[in-house]
Amino acid sequence: MACSFALSQAAGAGAVSASNLLKTNAGSRSGAAFPAGLNVGKFAGQKLESHGGHARWGYVRPVAKEGRRKSFPVTAAMVETLETTSTALVEKSVNTIRFLAIDAVEKAKSGHPGLPMGCAPMGHILYDEVMKYNPKNPCFFNRDRFVLSAGHGCMLQYALMHLAGYDSVKEEDLKNFRQWGSKTPGHPENFETTGVEVTTGPLGQGVANAVGLALAEKHLAARYNKPDSTIVDHYTYCILGDGCQMEGISNEACSLAGHWGLGKLIAFYDDNHISIDGDTEIAFTEDVVTRFEGLGWHTIWVKNGNTGYDEIRAAIKEAKSVTDKPTLIKVTTTIGFGSPNKANTYSVHGSALGAKEVEATRQNLGWPHEPFHVPEDVKSHWSRHIQKGAAVEAEWTAQLAEYEKLYPEEAAEFKTLISGKLPEGWDKALPTYTPESPADATRNLSQQCLNALARVLPGFLGGSADLASSNMTLLKMFGNFQKDTPAERNLRFGVREHSMGAICNGIAHHGSGLIPYCATFFVFTDYMRAAIRISALSQAQVIYVMTHDSIGLGEDGPTHQPIEHLASLRAMPNILMLRPADGNETAGAYKVSVLNRKRPSILALSRQKLPQLAGTSADKVEKGGYIVSDNSSGNKPDVILMATGSELEIAEKAGTALRKEGKAVRVVSFVCWELFEEQTPEYKESVLPATVSARVSVEAGSTFGWEKYVGSKGKAVGIDRFGASAPAEILYKEFGLTVDNVVATAKQVLA
Repeated sequence: MACSFALSQAAGAGAVSASNLLKTNAGSRSGAAFPAGLNVGKFAGQKLESHGGHARWGYVRPVAKEGRRKSFPVTAAMVETLETTSTALVEKSVNTIRFLAIDAVEKAKSGHPGLPMGCAPMGHILYDEVMKYNPKNPCFFNRDRFVLSAGHGCMLQYALMHLAGYDSVKEEDLKNFRQWGSKTPGHPENFETTGVEVTTGPLGQGVANAVGLALAEKHLAARYNKPDSTIVDHYTYCILGDGCQMEGISNEACSLAGHWGLGKLIAFYDDNHISIDGDTEIAFTEDVVTRFEGLGWHTIWVKNGNTGYDEIRAAIKEAKSVTDKPTLIKVTTTIGFGSPNKANTYSVHGSALGAKEVEATRQNLGWPHEPFHVPEDVKSHWSRHIQKGAAVEAEWTAQLAEYEKLYPEEAAEFKTLISGKLPEGWDKALPTYTPESPADATRNLSQQCLNALARVLPGFLGGSADLASSNMTLLKMFGNFQKDTPAERNLRFGVREHSMGAICNGIAHHGSGLIPYCATFFVFTDYMRAAIRISALSQAQVIYVMTHDSIGLGEDGPTHQPIEHLASLRAMPNILMLRPADGNETAGAYKVSVLNRKRPSILALSRQKLPQLAGTSADKVEKGGYIVSDNSSGNKPDVILMATGSELEIAEKAGTALRKEGKAVRVVSFVCWELFEEQTPEYKESVLPATVSARVSVEAGSTFGWEKYVGSKGKAVGIDRFGASAPAEILYKEFGLTVDNVVATAKQVLA
């Protein structure tokens, strides 16, 4: 399952206790030695060189830069190897990765073997020589993060995790690739496979997630690291392909990464020039490297990604020497490398090779082994990562213990944050309202809630897609997160809705307790729907603050007026679609959003002012639907009026009018359908008794879905066409969202 929070997982298998921590050499912070009592095999007694506050496995001289950091091919002469592994063993390991992918896809008769075959060298070097992780505690906080944005090539990651000793990917899991109930689905899923950081598959989502992960690292490092004590220090690595590069979301996200100067983000561009329809020259001929330089990235070109191991190593070292900007390493590879008849063709992208071609590939690469075989020397070589990972975590735990002695207050906040625990009594900070409180737009009431939460939740941060002054999302006590001010909490996304959502997914999945929110106009959820869907699928706690939620925005007209959006987002699994009616419901919606740690929430908020209603309740929002007013007895109203958001006021006024005519009327706020459906049958019956068939719903949007609650004898008052450009009050009248029309409709269902 996903690594939700770091410290909460630390007691699991593979975690190292403080009693076995690494000791620094002669009190120096520049290096550490493995104590004799810690079983670390061949590393016992060796020195760890500490660079930038954390251990690296042997000192590596940075590659000299040429000119103004232009893209250049790396040569073997530039590099010193990270470890003394023989080239023959590296090649055997790389071929092991290739054939684990080939065999799994072949057994499943489904999958994408081409990318793993081409990217195996860079995958090997990352997982075997470069990345910092503990396979027995994949949630170790200060691990390096890896994102396979080209998620269709997931057998690359599964093979690497299997070799490294992750319990989530055993041999049996490889054999069950793409099968029902397996831990090796057809694209990486963080909620299925522990050690997978984010869910990828829709191209471009992963690289945007990686930007979010790197942002989280930079933000936390700026807040908690001290000149003499570093506790947040890790890299985010990402592999993306030609398809990711073509998707607009990748350019949006990478533009922000360059602007923010995310120096610990290193992306590998698998430049194999093959897409499903053929060679990329049919549709994709731009100079990617020059574009990335314009986006503010450092760029490197590895010309031989198939066998140029030293070139890849040198490129990584070069990337790490550039600390003020992210790095794109263009790695030219051959898709399906080793396949005599299918390499470098689109046919190897998304189909099994076939038995005949598998055998030909075995002969071509000199691989006589049975399917899923891992040679003993390869297995032995990779087995050291269990001890190595435990030692890396032990060193960090020691650093955290020292930090706690020096900075107890900051350490307490940091440990609480990454444990995922919410501060005691945090919800008491949310504002409360009475009917005497002034009328206000729920977007303004939302800003009061956002600022109240930011004061008590140290992990609360977010921003808007260039609409902060309209969405009312600015945290007034904080500045802007920028390249030189990364400790601040206002994120300026610019007009980049799609990447904004995906970046927030990355922040949410960093495993550090950060709770991101992001905002735009509700209608523009269309620009970010894929990211919202991944939020829901991957259980990312992102709070989507969506204002201008109906025709109530007025004159901007139908291009900006949401109609179908409530219905379509309610259809999405594992998401809370909340539409509060006033201040108390807005506060309740935020409380629900913060408490729901494994699903996103969307708040649909008004532009127009709304009154504070007498019967609303912040606490009852968690029920999804509840009774606001009722003059019936015995749970037998004559008619039930139900509404959300700005239309709850209309329903209340209609109820008052009907009561004056002697009717027993119940008014129900349906602030969140999803939460209502999670209540007990008894509770739902207490709100919507089955014996009452006279029901009317009122909502300024599509009536689709309301039949579930109004029933066959009820009626839904709403809008089943696009809006229009006019003042809001005129639109409400023209579309029948009035007290008089609701009263008339209620009389129809009562007749």
